[in-house]
Amino acid sequence: MASELPEPKASADESVLQAQYLRALSSFEGIMLAQIEMKTQLSNRLNWTIRAGLILLGGIATSILVLLLTLSSQINRMSDMVVAMNSHFESVTTRMDNITQVMGSMEKQVALMGQVGEATAKMDEEMAAMQGYMQHMRGDVAGVQRELSAVKDEMAGIAATIHSMNGEVGVMGREMHRLSKPARTFNRMFPFP
Repeated sequence: MASELPEPKASADESVLQAQYLRALSSFEGIMLAQIEMKTQLSNRLNWTIRAGLILLGGIATSILVLLLTLSSQINRMSDMVVAMNSHFESVTTRMDNITQVMGSMEKQVALMGQVGEATAKMDEEMAAMQGYMQHMRGDVAGVQRELSAVKDEMAGIAATIHSMNGEVGVMGREMHRLSKPARTFNRMFPFP
């Protein structure tokens, strides 16, 4: 190893430059390593963000799918309800037509109310006349009652007279019986054939 050549000695300026160069190189290497580390962290964060975004998008897609399924079932129900409402509207239209017809007939009947009013006025006049007749009939009935009372009194008098006549007839019967006694005796003596 004697054959090795000694290295030339560098000057002091060169050694300072070389030291600065080595420091700059090591600083650059540190900066590069820090950049690589930062890029690795950023890529990890980006990967996690992408994964979270994909999970979030999957949740949103699932929610949209559930919403679409619910909406489609609700649309079917809504279409059924619209059909039912249409049938109800047809029924309401039919009933409104019936109400219109009934209102027309009521208008005709209300128009006849004038005639009914006239007939009622005539009926009132007739009722007033009938009340007058009823007053006369009451007077006549009162007169008949008075006459019947008088007849009743007369009948009582007749009954008393008949009662006294019955007594007189009884007396006459006894007198006839007494007066016929001689004729009976004579008849016994000389009987008729």
